[in-house]
Amino acid sequence: MWLSNSSVGRKLVMAVTGACLVLFVTFHCLMNAVAICWPAAYNSICEFLGANWYALIASAGLALLILIHIIYAVMLTLQNRKARGSERYAISHKPASVEWSSQNMLVLGIVILAFLVVHLIQFWAKMQLQEIRGAVETLPPAAGTLFIQKAFETSWTLIVYGIGFAALWFHLNHGFWSMFQSAGWNNSDWMPRLKKIGCWWSTIVVALFFAQGIVFTVKAHEKYYLTNETLREQYKDMIVPMIEKDFGPDAAQVAMQVKMMPYGQVSQMMRQNEAGLRQALEQVPTSDFQEQMKQNPQLKEQVEMAQKQYEVFENVVKLLDYLESSDDQPNMELPAGATGHSH
Repeated sequence: MWLSNSSVGRKLVMAVTGACLVLFVTFHCLMNAVAICWPAAYNSICEFLGANWYALIASAGLALLILIHIIYAVMLTLQNRKARGSERYAISHKPASVEWSSQNMLVLGIVILAFLVVHLIQFWAKMQLQEIRGAVETLPPAAGTLFIQKAFETSWTLIVYGIGFAALWFHLNHGFWSMFQSAGWNNSDWMPRLKKIGCWWSTIVVALFFAQGIVFTVKAHEKYYLTNETLREQYKDMIVPMIEKDFGPDAAQVAMQVKMMPYGQVSQMMRQNEAGLRQALEQVPTSDFQEQMKQNPQLKEQVEMAQKQYEVFENVVKLLDYLESSDDQPNMELPAGATGHSH
């Protein structure tokens, strides 16, 4: 096949996949900017780009593009080394700046790939992948700002990201104009312009990534994503799907209470119900209670439902504990009559 067997075809595939990845990097940079300017909107975008069919297709397409780009990069590198033969061991003058990146694109690509793996583990694996698996985790998959908090409250994250961003700058700086050259747009008038455009574009994008990483780190250490009142109200609403999914016949009642109450009251209600159910379920292992369950099938069903509800409350309380881990003030007291559902 021409696209895989010829040098020109391979370079064209690299150019097309590279152009798509350039557009994705630009989109990702803009999405991160939303997380800084309007964190609640960023969470809404994360929810929109969850495990929906269009997001899954886009994710699969992006993964395929990256895989093709890597495979063809390796093929071209091996082809070039084979063509040069022993000449590659000869000492020759190596141009600086962009030309250096031209000679080390594979190494830069490996560094970027390692950085991408870390990034996927910190975000995609805990967000979209969890939705696909239907797994119940402490942090809701749509709470993108909480995953920013978890990632950037760790001291080594910014260092790893800084190395990844530096490699990305060299890779993009060369790759931007190189993809036009591979596509045949290679003349003395436009090539210098494309190199300047590529330099400006890659510098702006990577500088924004650096700035975003610094802002995320500062805010994470300030616990901003945990304590911001607007975000807490948003996290509170993310509890509702957890209740509606696994809570049983009382789901609608409890979900309505969660929607109507402010965050502080919901926190108090969840903790009270979790404590009450835990206390009640501690009686289940006793021999007397086991005997009652054998004689009363309805009681057994009630216990099984209580165990499911307790698992929901327990998971919600873990989320609340994380959100309130840096709080100095105690939880708000519930007004009379707002005790929630109890057993």
